[in-house]
Amino acid sequence: MVKITRKGERAWVTFTVDGNGFESVEIKGSWNDWKAERMKRKKNGDFYIVKILPAGGTFEFGYLPAEGGWIHDETLPTSNTPFGSRNSVLNI
Repeated sequence: MVKITRKGERAWVTFTVDGNGFESVEIKGSWNDWKAERMKRKKNGDFYIVKILPAGGTFEFGYLPAEGGWIHDETLPTSNTPFGSRNSVLNI
């Protein structure tokens, strides 16, 4: 799930993913050339991270659990990757 708060030319984007028994989760996105960023764990077990991104941009991203796999956000449109998986597409 993604929550977007726009303020002028920037947007505060909160990415949240169901903990689903994962030990840890990283997020990778096109906003930083797909460098992995570790997400923080909430008390309920979900993981989250807040990013400040330019408003009006379009970004692709996905979640990478420590246990493996690539998770896209089911509330957003997706695009195919060259690896046979799908990226979430975020339009701010």
